[in-house]
Amino acid sequence: MANQTEKHPLNVNGALYNDLSCVDCGFCPEIAPMLFRRDDDGGYSYVYKQPETSEEEKLAREAIELCPTESIGNDG
Repeated sequence: MANQTEKHPLNVNGALYNDLSCVDCGFCPEIAPMLFRRDDDGGYSYVYKQPETSEEEKLAREAIELCPTESIGNDG
C-alpha cells in the first residue's frame, strides 16, 4: 500500500500519487501516459497530471491495481 508520508516530490498536488517505494518498472506511464511520467535521474515514476475524465480515472485505477510495488496511492 502506498505511503502518504513518502510521496515522490515531483507528484502534482491532488489525490493520486506515487510514493518513494516505486522502482520505475514502467507500468504506470505505459498504462496512463497522460497521468504518469518517469524521473530517469531518480529512478521513479510520478504523477504528472491528476485524472480529470472518467477514462483517465479508469486508467489510474488500472495502474494502481497493476503496480507490482503498490506504490500508487489515491487519497480521493
